[in-house]
Amino acid sequence: MNTYIDNLRKQIVTKALPFLCLENITVKSLNKVLFTNLNFNMNKGEHWAVVGESGSGKTAFLSTIAGILNVTKGRIYHAYFERFKQQKNIDDPFFGIHQVVSFVQQKHHFRNLSNTGEFYYQQRFNSANSEDSQTVKEYLHSIKRGPVENRVWTIGRVTEIMHLDYLLDKELIKLSNGETRRLLIGAALIKNPILLLLDNPLTGLDVNSRKEFLHIFSAIVKSGITVVLSTSPTEIPDEISHVAVLKNGLIEKSYTRADYTAEVKEFKNTAPDTSQIQKSLKPLVTYTNIVKMTNVSVEYSGKKILNELNWQVKQGERWALSGPNGAGKSTLLSLINGDNPQAYSNDIILFDQQRGSGESIWDIKKKTGYVSPELLQYFPAGSNCMEIIESGFYDTLGLFRPASDKYRNIIENWMDLLQISQYKNSLFSAVSASIQRLCLLARALAKNPTLLILDEPCQGLDTQQQEHFKAIIDVVCMLNNSTLIYVTHYPEELPPSINKFIHLEKGIAQIIR
Repeated sequence: MNTYIDNLRKQIVTKALPFLCLENITVKSLNKVLFTNLNFNMNKGEHWAVVGESGSGKTAFLSTIAGILNVTKGRIYHAYFERFKQQKNIDDPFFGIHQVVSFVQQKHHFRNLSNTGEFYYQQRFNSANSEDSQTVKEYLHSIKRGPVENRVWTIGRVTEIMHLDYLLDKELIKLSNGETRRLLIGAALIKNPILLLLDNPLTGLDVNSRKEFLHIFSAIVKSGITVVLSTSPTEIPDEISHVAVLKNGLIEKSYTRADYTAEVKEFKNTAPDTSQIQKSLKPLVTYTNIVKMTNVSVEYSGKKILNELNWQVKQGERWALSGPNGAGKSTLLSLINGDNPQAYSNDIILFDQQRGSGESIWDIKKKTGYVSPELLQYFPAGSNCMEIIESGFYDTLGLFRPASDKYRNIIENWMDLLQISQYKNSLFSAVSASIQRLCLLARALAKNPTLLILDEPCQGLDTQQQEHFKAIIDVVCMLNNSTLIYVTHYPEELPPSINKFIHLEKGIAQIIR
């Protein structure tokens, strides 16, 4: 055995092996086989994009390279790592690949200042509790630098290139989805890794931030860092040299970037069964004003997040809410869905009732179906998909009571409509990110809400899933006079039923007629 390892190391040092090699590997997670006999070779100087339909295994592929998932058969040769150890004469048995690899995942793992746990969902809107959080500056300074001596990516450079300067004194819990994404990429660079793994790095970024990221990506590559990223086929940076297409847990095809063309597929019929949707809908109570805000302002630590905002949403209206990262969109929505206590100090009417006049948060939530990227962060790992959906009837993040037969048919009907029936008994934590998001969409729809608030609902969905989902939303709005507030950074994700627009920028709202 020692002879084999010695020969392997000699091969690595003499560059007989590629930069990274996955050889006939089988990968399991929670007793589920993710990959069987998977092969992948990557040479020094190459930068790879991994594309594929939702659920094809892109995130699992990156997690396998990062050493997070369990390889039960075959071998992974991290030749770059062995060469680095040889060059630096590192014999420490505890020196692992995690010290030279950075992996930016979809979810953050921020912890509170006392390091006793991760954040809870509504913490960002409660000023006292939000103080139990590092600032961006403190977080960046807490990142352990890697052993690479040529540290191109300093805190100063990362702060500048990722546009984090205006966020340095902001608590982590108060960051928007897009701001969090920029911070995580910046933190990964401060480590100055040999290999950088990015899981859908453009997710949650506004239009300008996506354009800027392409310039940032060029700087990352020029600095000598090797990159593997998962992404949409239409958002592959120019510096990518190769593309791998994943399908059903296998690399179906590999291309040089010059030879790769995003495949344009004919979509299946996306029209949902109207009668099947009708079965799960009940007549809605009629209101004059679903939302009415008059001169609404929200301030944290002396900074105005919303500034004298006026907005009226009547029943049956379908609004698109737009604005750059950090514009105040999540804060605005938190005033509507009952999560923000500053609603009581403002002139806000919800469902024809003045906030602070005796209604409870639960009265508001039972009339509202809500989905957001932040919501996905906080669901318990031990629930199955049906339990996650049923929790929407109680407005809890997880099911903390026995499942009820009362809701079973409704849940199964929505899972069938969203084409996720086969996952009803699967652990929520074990299914792909796209299935998790569809479960949360089912959770929002199943309760037959008067108001649907959908904050970036198509994140992680492939084009087929997006088109099918938009068609369902249009039918729900048509049949039930539902009110819709829809947030996205991609105009093509808006359902055709949207006909009103509000744009937020620096806390100031503009109604677009």
